[in-house]
Amino acid sequence: MATGRNHRPATRSRGIPEATVARLPLYLRALTALSERSVPTVSSEELAAAAGVNSAKLRKDFSYLGSYGTRGVGYDVEYLVYQISRELGLTQDWPVVIVGIGNLGAALANYGGFASRGFRVAALIDADPAMAGKPVAGIAVQHADELEKIISDNGVSIGVIATPAGAAQQVCDRLVAAGVTSILNFAPTVLSVPDGVDVRKVDLSIELQILAFHEQRKAGEEADAAGRKGPDGDMSAVMPA
Repeated sequence: MATGRNHRPATRSRGIPEATVARLPLYLRALTALSERSVPTVSSEELAAAAGVNSAKLRKDFSYLGSYGTRGVGYDVEYLVYQISRELGLTQDWPVVIVGIGNLGAALANYGGFASRGFRVAALIDADPAMAGKPVAGIAVQHADELEKIISDNGVSIGVIATPAGAAQQVCDRLVAAGVTSILNFAPTVLSVPDGVDVRKVDLSIELQILAFHEQRKAGEEADAAGRKGPDGDMSAVMPA
């Protein structure tokens, strides 16, 4: 669901294409589920199916990690979890700030998956003075006036923007000026950032619109099929005598 532009080179320093990087979290999610079920090994076909990709693409992606599996055995699940986690930088603790603690921001703060995936919510920030000091997910909300100090004190390099669209660019500018180099944007607007800053955009309305398009297309196909069959359920209405 996350989409966005990347202002860094098309490949990482180790030569891993961005398309492969984008698929690594899918593999990690599938592998983590296998690990939780104590599955020791997995074939490329099984893992590809679980991740929603084809097996040839998976094997190519893993070749960039130096992982080729064992013929007849497959891939070691625990080792792959570690290898992909290390490649994604998830073996260290990443402090994250969430700016905009409305319904969406509060929901993100309450998301339990951050800690298990290498992220720590270092601070919750909101521009509303009435929100200051209120606990959300066990963390006291801090006022936006403290944003720069919070980022500096916590060594934050990743910011999450969950503000209304009108405030997002200003918040983004302040985050970048304070040293944040990666931003996850939930605001329904396109952010302008300098080179060296990565932005990933999550727009729920766009995703729903895409689903609506597919639903409309499927309904049209069903109507066309029904029309071709004719009122008696056969093809007599459209087949020549």
